Amino acid sequence: MCVGTCFSQETRSVHSYTFDANQFYGSIILHNPDISHLITNHPAGVILAYNRKTYGLEDWQQGYNYPDLGGSFIYQNTNSSTLGEAYGLYAHFNFYFLKRNLQFRVAQGLAYMTNPYDRETNFRNNAYGTRILSSNYLMLNYHKENLYKGLGFKAGVSIMHYSNANVKAPNTSTNTFAFNVGLTYTLEGEETEYIRREKEKVTEPIRYNLIFRTGVNESDNIGHGQFPFYIFSGYADKRLGRKSALQLGTDVFFSNFLKELIRYQSIAFPENNIAADTDFKRVGVFVGHELFINKLSIGTQLGYYVYYPFDFEGKVYNRFSLKRYFGEKVFGVVSLKSHGAAAEAVEFGIGVRL
Repeated sequence: MCVGTCFSQETRSVHSYTFDANQFYGSIILHNPDISHLITNHPAGVILAYNRKTYGLEDWQQGYNYPDLGGSFIYQNTNSSTLGEAYGLYAHFNFYFLKRNLQFRVAQGLAYMTNPYDRETNFRNNAYGTRILSSNYLMLNYHKENLYKGLGFKAGVSIMHYSNANVKAPNTSTNTFAFNVGLTYTLEGEETEYIRREKEKVTEPIRYNLIFRTGVNESDNIGHGQFPFYIFSGYADKRLGRKSALQLGTDVFFSNFLKELIRYQSIAFPENNIAADTDFKRVGVFVGHELFINKLSIGTQLGYYVYYPFDFEGKVYNRFSLKRYFGEKVFGVVSLKSHGAAAEAVEFGIGVRL
């Protein structure tokens, strides 16, 4: 890898911090007719956040227009006795546009749900099958800091997603679209100029990656049970510059929940002519893209099953991944694999980039 840089001023370890609080009010989006009975009222809540500004002290920061790193908390009252309330903790990035007047936040975390599905006491809640869910949210705000003695203003829209990715059925999930308005507060600190560098040139040969992923999941049939799965992947990637790489590879899936689903369908639906010994394994090929943000990266992949003996959700699949590099070669990865909007599994993996 070849990198060229040029500093325009002395590097100093200076940070600035802000806090923001937003109130929101919105609606649950009808993304699936199976949750229509749950959309009865408008959810509302608050978003609290802590942010650390960047000024270009690290190479990657200028390329993303000096984003913020932070943590946030969401309380959401769905105003539905069936769905209950949500409490979420997140890590996030704030990205800035239009002379830093437009802020775009991307956040990923976990949420605790107060009233998940229960066969006897809450059988109508087919959205949340567990108390702990994977959750993410997006915010797009007009953002103006330090208008008066550290206080600023922001307003915009948010989308919040809650799902357990079929770790346990049911898992129809929900998406909340909301309008938000709030205040920001900037802690007093030393004025810091943004460090500007010459554009970097990054070149690499084709690299080869091996990944092992695992986890547990369940079919959409409630009560079928949770089963482990194992995925072996290999792909080649080619860097296009400092930020991006393209991928081409293959996956081999050993999804044990399909064994139970195949057995069930062979007995319950004989008219479908599904043999009980149908192979549960699948093989796919995929193309992908990786976006590098310091030691983190965001991956998106689109795949197609070339070995597909049992029909489950169609031959096309997609994957969204969050990867953390430990050194130059080893990385950990958490992925969401789905077929369109239908999640199949949350995958936890470890890999090597050679």
